[in-house]
Amino acid sequence: MPVARPRRSALYMPASNAKAIEKARTLPCDVVILDLEDAVAPEAKEAARAMAVEAVRAGGFNGKEVVIRINGEGTPWGDADLEAAIAAGPDAVLVPKVNRGSDVVAYQRRIGAAPIDLWAMVETTHALFNLYELAAAAEATRLTCFVMGTNDLVKETGARLTPGREPLLGLLGLAVAAARSQGLTILDGVFNDIEDLEGLDRECGQGRDFGFDGKTLIHPKQIETCNTAFTPAAGEVAFARAVVAAFAREENAEKGVIRVEGKMTERLHLAQAERLLDIIERIEGLTGPPATT
Repeated sequence: MPVARPRRSALYMPASNAKAIEKARTLPCDVVILDLEDAVAPEAKEAARAMAVEAVRAGGFNGKEVVIRINGEGTPWGDADLEAAIAAGPDAVLVPKVNRGSDVVAYQRRIGAAPIDLWAMVETTHALFNLYELAAAAEATRLTCFVMGTNDLVKETGARLTPGREPLLGLLGLAVAAARSQGLTILDGVFNDIEDLEGLDRECGQGRDFGFDGKTLIHPKQIETCNTAFTPAAGEVAFARAVVAAFAREENAEKGVIRVEGKMTERLHLAQAERLLDIIERIEGLTGPPATT
């Protein structure tokens, strides 16, 4: 399964706030999402668009992935947002309210040959019934990432956002499965209580256990908790190295199943180990080696 780059923490920043954009350049998040949609009031949309374009062109994000979230098709700003984003050339454009694979294909037609990835919000009830179709659009487009819009899903379904997110668990699992079927990255939705870092840590752990690559965030103070949760632990890294080393031995070259540290280990576990080591190598490239505690 390909790994483009670490996406443990993806921080939404209102593109209408120049100070926030400047601060984003110094923060340790893996992804900065310059938001033209939910975080920007209608009267500030056009100014925010211009500021996002200027920020992308100015650069200086120190290796972070830079994404512009545009307003959706059918809004007064969506078409101009997409045109401006294409001209600016961010790493990706995040499109909201996609419902089916044809929506992704339509966005790709407009982006054309520009080297810009497509990210798609999963945040409508229609999208939930078309998850595989949405993911399969990656075969004909530059779709690389799903982003869960859990607040919108709660609003649309009428569910209650409980501490354990029980009403959403089935939806989250299906979304991860659909993303993985096409080798897509998938990011968990935001955690709304900025001050509750313990609650954030629990929800990050839940998302990690579900298979999410990282989480979208709404405040810089959430970054450290999120990065820690989605960084493979030292024990996981050590076991992954042991798996790779074991399968590399000549006597195991033709074997489908071997024993590593007392555990039955198949070649599917080798693929998982290689992916984990790819992730940790890229993380260390950004931050230096993690603590071994």
